[in-house]
Amino acid sequence: MHRWLVAAVLMIAAAITNVSAQDKPASQDKPAPAAQPAVPNPRQTSLKVTFVLSRYQGEKRLSNMPYTLGLLPGNRTSMRMGINVPVATTMKTDTMSIPSYSYRDVGTNIDCNAQDVGNGLYQLSVTIADSSVHSEAGTDKDTKFVRDVPVFRSFNASFTMVLRDGQTMQYASATDPVSGEVMRIDVSLALAK
Repeated sequence: MHRWLVAAVLMIAAAITNVSAQDKPASQDKPAPAAQPAVPNPRQTSLKVTFVLSRYQGEKRLSNMPYTLGLLPGNRTSMRMGINVPVATTMKTDTMSIPSYSYRDVGTNIDCNAQDVGNGLYQLSVTIADSSVHSEAGTDKDTKFVRDVPVFRSFNASFTMVLRDGQTMQYASATDPVSGEVMRIDVSLALAK
């Protein structure tokens, strides 16, 4: 009987071991995976992008405005620069004129995004909006403008280009149909140091 009791206890112990082994989570059955080494993030290179907006009348340069933005590839950078120009409006009643003013934004807005496309090349996606008050309004007898009323002009461009460190490219050259001035946009890329 003693042997029978020992055999019964061993069978019960084996059954309990099988049941408890089935209740264990799978993660306890397998050894823990080795810790993965941390993958270092590639060092992002800071870029310096310079935009030069130039105006010419024939061969004579009238203005040359540089704007420089710093950015990281994959991120968007924006710049807003300008003023609010008052524009006089007059409300007339039966007995009097009441002057009032509204304001219009004039200046330069630049949005730029850069992507590293490999081999030292960067793709730039650029939007430029430039507006100004036409200073010659009302002085030319051939124009149809009302004297002493401001005339606003605007230049808008969106483009994509690929440049490498130290490269400059003229993106646009356009002639203002009213004044005959030529607007040019040069873009330069440099790795920030």
